Amino acid sequence: MSQWDGRSGGSLLGYRIFVFFIKKAGVKTAYFILYFVAFYYLLTAWQSNKAIYIYLYKHLKYSSFKAGVLVYQSYLIFGKVLIDKVAINSGLRNKFTYEFDGIENLQKLLADKKGGILISAHIGNFEVAEKFFAEIDFDMQINLVTTDLERNEIKEYLESISEKSSIKYIIVKDDMSHIFDINAALANNELICFTGDRYFEGGKTFEATFLGEKAKFPTGPFLLASRLKVPVVFVYVMKEKNLHYHLYARKAEVKHRDAQALLENYVADVETMLHKYPLQWFNYFDFWKK
Repeated sequence: MSQWDGRSGGSLLGYRIFVFFIKKAGVKTAYFILYFVAFYYLLTAWQSNKAIYIYLYKHLKYSSFKAGVLVYQSYLIFGKVLIDKVAINSGLRNKFTYEFDGIENLQKLLADKKGGILISAHIGNFEVAEKFFAEIDFDMQINLVTTDLERNEIKEYLESISEKSSIKYIIVKDDMSHIFDINAALANNELICFTGDRYFEGGKTFEATFLGEKAKFPTGPFLLASRLKVPVVFVYVMKEKNLHYHLYARKAEVKHRDAQALLENYVADVETMLHKYPLQWFNYFDFWKK
């Protein structure tokens, strides 16, 4: 996407500071530091401030005053999600509580042994889903389809302090060879996970009405999911108060080779989640920009 280059913000030093406080003083102490960090971003990150304000004011219909206040709170929530991800992946999973909504949909994937496709979004904290899946003996191999544009020094540092993950990564490549990796994983009854809400400039897109206005979405997840004749489930891991998470798994209605209908089903589902968790929209760019 022209407004997003595939890289996360933040510095290695910033991550090291937060990891120090998480390990030495606890997660909630790290949360406290966020009040100052979020205020810094509110003063300096004009582009993302504008994008999240437009989302809250124009698309979720908050008043101009409340939307302005919520911009700051959205940075707080995003920071907490990042802290939670580091804490959970570095061995502090037992500090958090969880609940499931739609667990039967994941259990059916296990029972059918046909593999399947999970589609999520850049909302909540899906990257910690693996730790919660373990609670339901979710022993299917998950393959996360992603780009490889994250800052190397941050990625390597986080891997060095994290428990070994069982998730495998399928890197999107210009020559489209990742399609063969996806087909091979499904043939082996594994799960493929996509996020369906970001595309890159020059990539093929579909269009759908999202929160009252036309927006573009990547074609890949919806074309594949509508053609491969495997179960499709929308999955989100949303942060609740304190150290509590809520995992949602909702079965998608899929018509064979009707990718647009699947996209519209997905968009409606994401809208439902955002009306319930308005501050957990973490696409900090103008999503509706033409």
